Amino acid sequence: MSLSDPIADMLTRIRNASRIGRTDVKIPASKICQGIAAVLKDEGYIADFDRIDDNKQGLLRVFLKYTPEGIPAITTIDRTSKPGCRVYKGTTDIPRVMGGLGISIVSTSKGVMSDRKCRAENVGGELICTVS
Repeated sequence: MSLSDPIADMLTRIRNASRIGRTDVKIPASKICQGIAAVLKDEGYIADFDRIDDNKQGLLRVFLKYTPEGIPAITTIDRTSKPGCRVYKGTTDIPRVMGGLGISIVSTSKGVMSDRKCRAENVGGELICTVS
């Protein structure tokens, strides 16, 4: 089965799994999905992720993070740039999610990074999604 938008599929799987209280979720692997998972781990929104090799493209297993009360670390995760309408932002135009409490994930020429890292390295790019 071919997916037209693997990023939206990844974000939807993470959103649905966190809402029902799953500990982990498996996602078809790609370089962009692995980059998004790395940013989510670095920013503390997921506990960990690893790659499971099968005889096809492989799977990413993302371990979700919850508070001791069982509240998910990711409350909202929204896709911004879509295949039909790409959204590109410069360094100064990247939005601050919830006044800096959330993050924007940006695909740049230097790889996938968070909005804070983009501002620090003075690069812009495609605004993939926002997380809070």
